[in-house]
Amino acid sequence: MPIRRVQSKRAKTVALLANPELKDSIPETREFNRNTVHDMLHKYGMIYVKPVNGTFGKGVIRLERNPDLLLPYSLQSGERKYRFRTFEGMYAKLLRVKLRRRYISQQGIELLKFNKRRFDLRVMVQINPAKEWEATGIIGRLAHPRKIVTNYHSGGTLYPFEKLMGGYLGSGEKLNAFQDKLKGLGKKIAVTLERSFPGIKEIGIDIAVDRNLKPWILEVNTLPDPYIFRKLPNSAIFRRIYRYANAYGRFRRNRSGS
Repeated sequence: MPIRRVQSKRAKTVALLANPELKDSIPETREFNRNTVHDMLHKYGMIYVKPVNGTFGKGVIRLERNPDLLLPYSLQSGERKYRFRTFEGMYAKLLRVKLRRRYISQQGIELLKFNKRRFDLRVMVQINPAKEWEATGIIGRLAHPRKIVTNYHSGGTLYPFEKLMGGYLGSGEKLNAFQDKLKGLGKKIAVTLERSFPGIKEIGIDIAVDRNLKPWILEVNTLPDPYIFRKLPNSAIFRRIYRYANAYGRFRRNRSGS
């Protein structure tokens, strides 16, 4: 069976929400329109709007509201940040800078930082030769100093999980336990998605960790880039990822998508 790709962020979120065990780890996500942007921004203080179908963080925009400031509303797209006195002024700018695609609005999660730069984590989960889901790698993605997205292809820097989380968890049992927790979450996500989308063989999960060390599922990619794991000092991780991917036909030309 060809490997299946699922592009719609909204469809994947709906599938994950069907699992009660995952609901609490998924940021509130709604259709993009003026009312949802207004309501969510006033509820959370910070949200992201992003294309329903998109890769590499293209088109992602960060919106913030701080009522204590003279210009309480802000919008950041790429390296440009704009401030506004009113919501209407900000929303008008948002409509001009967003891509001409369908968007979603998502609750903002304040990421942890390393050297004053935000980071999140990519968890790779694959079907192994025993036909079972296995979490095969975790890598950290450090955002470009002037950008809101952590994607490597948008200027982010790849780091070992241990280096980024070590400052928050130390280097012993807590760090290992947290890594195991992320791997367990990754497998649970894979099993849940497979129920709705039979034919997927691999997923790359973007996970934010907040200040309370709670993991949040930001996004799930069904055709993740395996080559980012070549940047890890432990070369065995990439070799295993590549071996599994080759076994289930990732590198063949013909793939079906949805």
